[in-house]
Amino acid sequence: MPITPKTPEVRVPKLVGLMALDAREAAEAHGVLLAAPDRPEFHRAVVDYVVRQYPPPGVEVPRGAVVTVWFDLGEGEGGGGVREPRIPNPTGGGLQRELGEPGDAFEATR
Repeated sequence: MPITPKTPEVRVPKLVGLMALDAREAAEAHGVLLAAPDRPEFHRAVVDYVVRQYPPPGVEVPRGAVVTVWFDLGEGEGGGGVREPRIPNPTGGGLQRELGEPGDAFEATR
């Protein structure tokens, strides 16, 4: 773990993608505190993954500032999205797709 010098300002680490335990360790190592509004017992969470954070990574904040992390995507955010209908429809494949334009010097013969 990187140990930051005792400066009044620290940079927020990238926490998105980390498990709760790793996010807590990274925050501590960088001199910030964590809050998780969607996990009341955040101190017990271990394998949940951080999906969002504020402030974003790289921002300078005062040492001991609180970084808010979320483990669930909010209403209408992320997720699998709408899968159907797919417009435009996928193109056909097979032999038709592999044939060149008429008059092509390398036209496929049957």
